[in-house]
Amino acid sequence: MYLQQSKNQAGRIYLSFVQGYRKDGKVKHRTIEKLGYLDELEKIYDDPITHYRQIASERNEAEKKVRKTIEVSLADKLPPDTFHRKNLGYAVSKAVYDELGLYDFFQYKQRFIDARFNLNSIFSMLMYSRFLFPSSIKHAYEARGRFFEPFDFTLDDCYRALDYFTSYSEEIQAMLAAKTKEMFGRDPHLGYWDVTNYYFEIPYEDEDISDENGDLLKKGLKKRGPSKEHRNDPIVQMGLLMDSRGIPMTFNLFSGGESEKTNMLPAIRRAKRDLGIERIIVVADRGLNTSDNTVLLSGKNHDDMKHNDGYVYGQSVMGADREFKAWVLDQAGYVNDKVVDEDGDTVIFRHKSRIYAKKATLKKQDGRRSLTYDIYQKQMVYYSEKYAKKQKADRERVIAKARSLINNPQQYTRATAYGAAGYIKNISFSKITGEIVDGTSLELNQEKIDEESKYDGYYAIVTSEKNLPDTEIRLIYKGLWEIEESFKIMKSEFRARPVFVRTDIHVNAHFLICYVTLVIMRVIEHMLKEEFTTKELREALCRYSCSYLDQNYYLFDYRDKVIDAIGEKYGWDLSKKYMSQAEIKNILKHKPKNRFSNNSLQR
Repeated sequence: MYLQQSKNQAGRIYLSFVQGYRKDGKVKHRTIEKLGYLDELEKIYDDPITHYRQIASERNEAEKKVRKTIEVSLADKLPPDTFHRKNLGYAVSKAVYDELGLYDFFQYKQRFIDARFNLNSIFSMLMYSRFLFPSSIKHAYEARGRFFEPFDFTLDDCYRALDYFTSYSEEIQAMLAAKTKEMFGRDPHLGYWDVTNYYFEIPYEDEDISDENGDLLKKGLKKRGPSKEHRNDPIVQMGLLMDSRGIPMTFNLFSGGESEKTNMLPAIRRAKRDLGIERIIVVADRGLNTSDNTVLLSGKNHDDMKHNDGYVYGQSVMGADREFKAWVLDQAGYVNDKVVDEDGDTVIFRHKSRIYAKKATLKKQDGRRSLTYDIYQKQMVYYSEKYAKKQKADRERVIAKARSLINNPQQYTRATAYGAAGYIKNISFSKITGEIVDGTSLELNQEKIDEESKYDGYYAIVTSEKNLPDTEIRLIYKGLWEIEESFKIMKSEFRARPVFVRTDIHVNAHFLICYVTLVIMRVIEHMLKEEFTTKELREALCRYSCSYLDQNYYLFDYRDKVIDAIGEKYGWDLSKKYMSQAEIKNILKHKPKNRFSNNSLQR
């Protein structure tokens, strides 16, 4: 309620108390009390305007303290195309967005571009949508009304802004890495690296660009390659570097037709440059355990040892040489230990290690072999009965599928026979149709099954860190599951695939938005001391929505322990069934605070 001054045609001013309210999405006003003409009221009060403004203020304060009654007519009908439901769960992602400096970053960049649209408004809307309601850019734009903020831009503006986002990508990654380090602290020497790929539902690949001499200038980004989903669609690959807390530090996109093994080192070098890291121990799965990566990370080809990084790799036992396999099966040297696994079970396992000089050969850029180096590394192998049972059970399922294929070859193709075909002799597929060429001579490869079963329960790790105890090496490598979980979140929770944009610039912007969303989710998880899973957080925040009632009041219909925890962390009362628009605005106006410290959150 406020004091309104209205002037009539004769020039006299009339005072009245007026209240603003919202109806059908529009702000309207109604007169609460008529007070009289100003010249007549001046005969009663020295300063009628100040007097009645004070009364309005007192009444507003009193109204906050008493129970407000809203009258509802059961005969009311909704006007066509009405959408009164709003989400407020995005407020926490908005708060973290501001705390990470993204709002200030885009506001600063806005000063240097000639664009009528607001970069921050578009990026934040796309991030909120990816965080809670992942979809295409077009659908996110069409559904932007579910948030309280007025996003005043067009769909074309969204696509135009993607060009700017891509140009800022490396700056944003470096800024977020610095901010999250400030919030939580970071081991400056340890980084986890892995690669995954994302498919495009398109029938064609991007063409390579070459000069007049036929030399390659740029490799097409969307190319067919080994797909994690075993699809034949073009893919783009993403390498992700993450710290020991599970918070992403940087990402790198590269062509789906390139080997993931050759793209790790350039990304690591860029991360060290941008993040100011002197030395990093790369933790990666066995797919990246190559001679080139081992030599280059060890700094063997650099005189100044400036690039002397380290590594902790998984090592395939089945894919190792005969000497390594014999060492694994030789029971001499194993010691018993126990650990509590991710299921909370106390597991007894055996392990041993050795320092071993591995010969590694570095390729030149022209593809010819170069010098061979002796790399002294620590090799560790451990055996777990629980892991052995799991491997045996997994293989039995695949063998059962192989037996079914042998008995019914006409029911399988190259795609549906994936995994099982490796246990079958004499199997071949048509290059055109993918069907089995001849199903009459198929038989189970029992020799392969017997050979594999010898190594059930064994897993090997190799590392440059020769002085680290076996148990510490195992714990470091175990942290790799965090990055695998991050990829899973991006693919399933944030639906980073399939990708609905076409140009390379827009593809890069799409993954930048997904990356920022992942960083914000990880910050929220740590802020709540990892009490809730990503799925639990997203489901609760999606459900924390409200419906408009009347007189600028909204009705909330969801509350759980996630909502209570967030409210407690930020000092918001999210337990209210009814909330005014002013109260909601106060929540959304949250100012960044230094609520984190390096020692406040421990893994």
